Amino acid sequence: MRHQKHKYKLGVSPSHRGSMIKNLAVEVIDHGKIKTTITRAKAVRGYVEKLITLAKNDTVANRRQAFKKLNNKDAVKTLFENVAPKFKERNGGYTRIMKMADTRVGDNAKMAYIALVD
Repeated sequence: MRHQKHKYKLGVSPSHRGSMIKNLAVEVIDHGKIKTTITRAKAVRGYVEKLITLAKNDTVANRRQAFKKLNNKDAVKTLFENVAPKFKERNGGYTRIMKMADTRVGDNAKMAYIALVD
């Protein structure tokens, strides 16, 4: 049975989906806010939230796990030094998805911002 095995498929191959979510997570960590489709924002939300929870405890092992997930040294450094300390006292809910009224021009896809909560 496939109970609780939901994934956002995003219309691409599994390897493409993994790299897309990884790249979106790096951009959210670097910039704090990105504009993307609602489905992609929902797909990357859990990924980023788990990384921030991991980064709240700054150890070598946790940095290595984060690097394994992100594959970007600069993003890991930003995550552990700038992003995670802001959420030390917060128990989850580090990101916010804000839906936009307008849609994408080419395919009329619903757009949203995913941002880190201040």
